[in-house]
Amino acid sequence: MQVTSSVREPLVTGGKSYHDVTYDVARQVEGKPSKSWFLAFLTAAGVLALGSIALLATLWEGIGMWGLNKTIGWAWDITNFVWWVGIGHAGTLISAVLLLFRQKWRTSINRAAEAMTIFAVICAAMFPVIHMGRPWIGAYWALPLPNTFGSLWVNFNSPLLWDVFAISTYFSVSLVFWYIGLIPDFATIRDRATGLRKTIYGALSFGWDGAAKTWMRYESVSLILAGLATPLVLSVHTIVSFDFATSVIPGWHTTIFPPYFVAGAIFSGFAMVLTLMIITRKVFKLEDYITMGHIELMNIVIIITGSIVGIAYITEFFIAWYSGVDAEQYAFINRATGPYWWAYWSMMTCNVISPQLFWFKKIRTSIVATFILSLVVNIGMWFERFVIIVTSLHRDFLPSSWAMFYPTWADVGVYMFTFGLFFTLFFLFAKFFPVINMAEVKSVLKSSSDKAHN
Repeated sequence: MQVTSSVREPLVTGGKSYHDVTYDVARQVEGKPSKSWFLAFLTAAGVLALGSIALLATLWEGIGMWGLNKTIGWAWDITNFVWWVGIGHAGTLISAVLLLFRQKWRTSINRAAEAMTIFAVICAAMFPVIHMGRPWIGAYWALPLPNTFGSLWVNFNSPLLWDVFAISTYFSVSLVFWYIGLIPDFATIRDRATGLRKTIYGALSFGWDGAAKTWMRYESVSLILAGLATPLVLSVHTIVSFDFATSVIPGWHTTIFPPYFVAGAIFSGFAMVLTLMIITRKVFKLEDYITMGHIELMNIVIIITGSIVGIAYITEFFIAWYSGVDAEQYAFINRATGPYWWAYWSMMTCNVISPQLFWFKKIRTSIVATFILSLVVNIGMWFERFVIIVTSLHRDFLPSSWAMFYPTWADVGVYMFTFGLFFTLFFLFAKFFPVINMAEVKSVLKSSSDKAHN
């Protein structure tokens, strides 16, 4: 039996019964789409359609459509790749790590955070594939497949190959974890539905019968998947950071990148969860389930991870000075005072200064302030990846090779495409799947003799 302190704010407000939880969440799936949902979905689909023009142009003409040059071979593409991978980090942390630590406040937000993870990883994976130029000819060479060319294998010493393994594993485990959590809720909708809807959700629920043994297996599988997913929270962005840390480029060649990238990923991931949850709770009228308490706790995580990121920025400068390597020192001075100074100071303002506003409870518990700052944080994290990648490449060891990067319409358009894809998928998920985990939310309702079981 769960015992909740009488002085602690309840995780679900409004005196909800089990029936209320089922009704409030299932009505979004069972009812007709609202005008606001249609407007949001059509906007996302429109952005997706516009972005697809740039994507098709890139696939047809090649990556010469982008603003890359012989000095800056990575720019917006890899910036966006790392940014989207970071966005997907909070879902696994909320689902797996907080589950293992028995943090009950995760129950209202884990479903949407897991969906966000899957959609963000799909968007991230697009960029390395597009970067191949003609992926339909050689994308499969990124995999260690048996072939008829003798001992022609991928380079297992390359962190780019490690990316393939890390991200595919992360996506697979996250997808299974997300779907397993959906099965009891699909069964609830199945039992309330009729006709074709009952058939569809019946197939999706895999014959769930709600028996004690079924619940026991569900709990066991959830814990096993949480145990498998927890190392991925640390490993995926660590391996992404190796793309840079294993090189000899000034500004990249540093051992601080793995913890720095992981903290930054959780930082940006929680910011995106906040952005989506604030919109979702308003549109679907879920204020009793996604409460100010949930928002405040996520803001506290942003304070902690934002402070870690700020310390990492300062440490980078200190190590560059302490190293005594002229090229390393120049790389960091150039970031702050060179042609891309505006990107560096945008990064510092958004990632280091703005999260500290959450120390003030009035700001930390303000919906409007939280929504604005969550957007600011993700803008800042995009600039962080841009600063790391572009400013380290555009002025390297040879002044004769120095160059500038200017994004083209195709760079911007492909980025728009991923935004359109992400939000189109998320809106479809929010309409046709239960956006809150009904089974787990019911487990945190305070005991009461007048609770009506559904």
